[in-house]
This record gives sequence, structure tokens and C-alpha cells, in this order.
Amino acid sequence: MNLKRLIGLAIIVGVISGIGAFVFYALLELIAGICMNLAGLHLPKPGGEPPLFEFYFNIKIAICIITALGAFIAGLIVYTFAPETQGDGTDATIRTFHYFRGIIRGRVSIIKIITSAITIGSGGSAGREGPITQIGAGFGSTLATILKLPDKERRLLLICGIAGGLGSIFRAPLGGALFAVEVLYKKDFETQAVIPAFVSSIVAYTVFISIFKILGINSLNIFTLPSLSLDFKEIPLYILVGIISAILVYLFVKIFYGVHNFFRNLKISNYFKPLIGGFITGLIGMFLPSVLGTGYGYVQELIYGELPLTFIVLTVFGKIVATSFTLGSGGSGGVFGPSVVIGGFIGGTVGYFFKQYIPTIHPETYVLLGIASFISAACKTPLTAILMTSEMTGGYQLLPALMVSSTIAYLLSKDWSIYHEQLLTQIDSPAHRMEMIVDILQNIKVKDAMTPNPLTVDPDDNIEKVISLIEKTGHHGYPVAKDGKLVGVITFTDLEKIKPEERAKIKVKEIMTEKPITTSPEEDLKSVLDKMLTLQNISATKLGKLPVVKDGKLIGILTKGDIIRAYAKERKKYFS
Repeated sequence: MNLKRLIGLAIIVGVISGIGAFVFYALLELIAGICMNLAGLHLPKPGGEPPLFEFYFNIKIAICIITALGAFIAGLIVYTFAPETQGDGTDATIRTFHYFRGIIRGRVSIIKIITSAITIGSGGSAGREGPITQIGAGFGSTLATILKLPDKERRLLLICGIAGGLGSIFRAPLGGALFAVEVLYKKDFETQAVIPAFVSSIVAYTVFISIFKILGINSLNIFTLPSLSLDFKEIPLYILVGIISAILVYLFVKIFYGVHNFFRNLKISNYFKPLIGGFITGLIGMFLPSVLGTGYGYVQELIYGELPLTFIVLTVFGKIVATSFTLGSGGSGGVFGPSVVIGGFIGGTVGYFFKQYIPTIHPETYVLLGIASFISAACKTPLTAILMTSEMTGGYQLLPALMVSSTIAYLLSKDWSIYHEQLLTQIDSPAHRMEMIVDILQNIKVKDAMTPNPLTVDPDDNIEKVISLIEKTGHHGYPVAKDGKLVGVITFTDLEKIKPEERAKIKVKEIMTEKPITTSPEEDLKSVLDKMLTLQNISATKLGKLPVVKDGKLIGILTKGDIIRAYAKERKKYFS
């Protein structure tokens, strides 16, 4: 792998991802502006994202009709042109990395931009992260395919696309890069991708921000904050936010995949499933508009204390259900964005509830704690959760509190994850299986895997005796030893060359292979496996096993079966 070349390609992916992120953002804003005005709704915007478009219509259409129609149109496009773009884009990208060599069809990025903008813009409860993850990853994968790069580099550029897309649209270059290397596993990182991911993310962020500045938008954060304070006397409440987040993550995962399985088993055309999910989401939105679209504007209002406590509590559960029906029915979007909203409202519930009894509490602080905690637990990305929350809000002064809540939520949530395709560690990924096998084999010695005291033949035995032994045992060949010392090997390939009538006269030492390839008890199994592969290409010595020799003495035999058993035993020890 050429690091300089990879960094150069990461820059290209970053530029494309940054542009793609803005195109997606602008299209989403355009569709949302039209649809929400048609419904007579004026959803609030986060402080760092002023409206790009303004629309005013006299027509008033029920929001459930708009969400259903939007989901139906998106579903038609998805299932006609790119079925892999349905549902959460991040999970699809994780699956592609692990199981499909990082190959994403070129059309996926375009289809995902269109369908996600329609789904979310028409009021569907989903986030921008899933789409931009799949969009950026598609750019990276397509570039690698065009350049005919090996699978390993394609996977790395796919990660660069994730980092670039997320770092730009969330204006969180550090968090975007960390998310890309962290989200693939529940308890591991894709460490080889760290440097190119950072390069791609910062380039994409620069491109995105530059376009914003050209349009006169100067905010570097999605959310704006009042002055916040950190009070370590409130640590028990910080811990409480983490505990509640972990519990509700479990509920979110159960409901989300319960709805997903319901629609998967529903005996109707896939084209109509998103319509049903969109309609139900719209019905919820008629009574609880905070569940519609990304919901970031309501998080902003929550930060400024403009929402009643009952509304806050209802939004937590309403957003869980609405997101489950939007994405579980096949709608196109992401679950990271809803996690921001759900987490923010969990934190808001704690903050505003205890504000009634402890007047010195700043509830907006707890909104940020909830965001970080819920993302940490739901996405299994604790570092991303802490840093991205800080970058999205500029609330870096809360870093210690974010660390407390996020760590508690991550630990208590165990292996529950909203991303079904996440694997536990690199050892579990087909993308790294061969690397892991090599690492494990290098740590095992021959003496720990060999079969001691192997069956041997004497150099003075005749060929007929050896053939009888082969017929009796089923072995392909034997080491040849004299007084305990290895003098050669003989195989069935050697024996079958001798005519039947001559076998009683010819001795083993006349046709055996002298000075065979051997191993020592201290050699590692990786080296032995390399020797065996060499052995297979030597027609005269296809023994399929290696004699183990110490000081000239034959002390054992090592077969491929021995290596497989030793590998399985060692892997179980470290990764069970």
C-alpha cells in the first residue's frame, strides 16, 4: 500500500465528498422548504443553518399525505434503480466494507442523494448521516474501481468517503474522521485508515464551509449555544443521563428492528411499504411536529429552553417510533441524525426536570450530554460521540462531562447497536481474516501443534511393505528414519512409479527423497505454512506434512490439520 498515493486519492475523495455533501444539503433544503410550506408547517432551524430557500403557499395539505407521497416516490426510485439504497445508508456501507470488497455501484451515490432528500425533505424521520455516508463511500469506491486499485485500497477510500461526507455536512472534521474508522466495529477501529480519513474529512469540510461562506453563511457549527458552565457537583446527574440513554438505546434497537422485521415479512409489494411507513410518520407529526425531518431545529429550541417538559418527553418516544417506521419500511435516510434528536431530548428531560428542584442547573448542558450519550451507546462510537457533539455545538468546555455520560452509556449498553452490520472486532471481518490468521499463526510454535512420535519407515524396507502400510493407514507418505534420525521422505507418488513385479526387490532408500524440507520445534506456524505451499509445487515431495527435526532427530510430524486445530484453539483463547 502506497501511503503517498493513498493520501493524494483521499484529497480527491474529500473534494468530491464536500461538493456532494453540499448538493445533498441544498436539495434537502429545497424539498423540505416546498413540502413543509405545502403542509402549512414552519419547522424551526438550528442556529447555524439559516434557510437556503423561502416558499409561501396558500395550499394546505395534511402532513401525513405529504410524508406518505414523499416516501412512495422515494421507494419507487429506490426499488427500481438501486435497492441497496433503501433504509439506513451507514449500515449498508458497513456491510459493503466487510462482505462485498468495498464495491459500491456508481449509481448509488446519485440515487441516495435524490431519495434521501425526498424522504427527509417530505417529513420522514431520518438523518443526513446515513445518506452522506453512503454517498461519500460510493464516491471513494467508484474512484478505486476506475483506477483498478486492489480491494484493500478500495476499502480505505470507501472509509475516506464516509469521513469526508460526514465531516463536511456535520461540520465536524475530527468527528467525521473518527466515525469512519470507529463505526465498522463495536470494539475496534480501522486503524490503517486513520490518516487518509483525516485528510479526506478536513478537505471535504473546507470545501463545504467555503461554499457556505460564498452564500453568506458564516457559522462553523450546526447549533448555537448560550454560555455554558460545568459543575462537578452535578456528576451524579451526568451519570444518570448515561444510564437513561443506555436503557432507551435498548428500546430504540428493539422497536427499530421489530418494525423492520414487520415490514420485511409484510406480504405486499416493496413499492408500497415506504408509503405506509411515511403515512404513519406523518400522523405522528400532526400531533408532534418535532419528529418530522431531521428535527435539529427543535434541538436548538430545546437548548434555548423554549419547550415544555411534556413535549420534550413525548418527543423522545415519538422520534423513536417515527424513525422506526420511516426507515424500517424502506425509506432512505440515516439513524445517526435521529439519535442526535432522541439523545438531546433525553438530556433535556433530565435537565428541565431537575431544574424545578435545583435552580442552579443549566438544562442546556444536559441536552449536549444526552446527544453524546445516546450516540455513544446506539452507534457504538464513544469517541465520535464526544468529539462530534463538541464540534456540532462548539461546547468544548463540557468535554469532561461528555466523557462521563458517554462512557457510562457505552458500557451499560453492552453490544446493543442500531447498526446491525457492525462486527465486534477486526478478527470477525472477512476484510481482515487473512491478516488475522497470519498474526495468530506467527504466535504459535511448531512444538505446540505437532504430532509427536510419528510412524516412520526404515530405509531398508522394500516398496511392497510401504504400500501395504499406506493401504492400511491411508497416509499419503512417511518420513524415513534410521536410528531415530531423519534420512528422507517417501510418498505414494514415488511408489506408484515402480512396477508391481519390482516392488519386492526395490528398497525405500533407492527412491526416497533425501534432504527433505523440514521444520524445527521452535519455528512459527506462519513460516511452516509458507514451506508447505512451496512443498506443494515440488512434485517429488507432495507429502502434505513436514517432519519436525531437532539436532538431526525426528521428534514429530506437522500436518495441515495440526495447523488448523492450533489456529482454532488460539483464536478461541483470544476472541471468545
